[in-house]
Amino acid sequence: MIWKDIKSIDTIQDIYRSNDIYILFKHSTRCPVSSMAKRNLEHDKNLIPEDTVIYYLDLIAHRDISNAIAELWKVRHESPQLLIVQGDTCLYNVSHSDIEMQDIIPFIS
Repeated sequence: MIWKDIKSIDTIQDIYRSNDIYILFKHSTRCPVSSMAKRNLEHDKNLIPEDTVIYYLDLIAHRDISNAIAELWKVRHESPQLLIVQGDTCLYNVSHSDIEMQDIIPFIS
């Protein structure tokens, strides 16, 4: 599993224009539930191919990007939140303690 930081709206717009499947993880560095969700994903990283990229957004530092994600994919902002997107479609959206690595597998197989 490879974390790839999202630091600009340009990255989100590139993902939106692509037809590939992307995994986005929105993380609040101030929230213990968010830290637990991230830790659980890292703990279960052996369930997915090691070269799987998960795009990571520090939403405290980049709330504007989080807002753009909500607007583009028509999802309500949550934290933590995991989205699986393809083009302009959000294929999967889950938040808080419902975030589990095993739910990602069907989208990357």
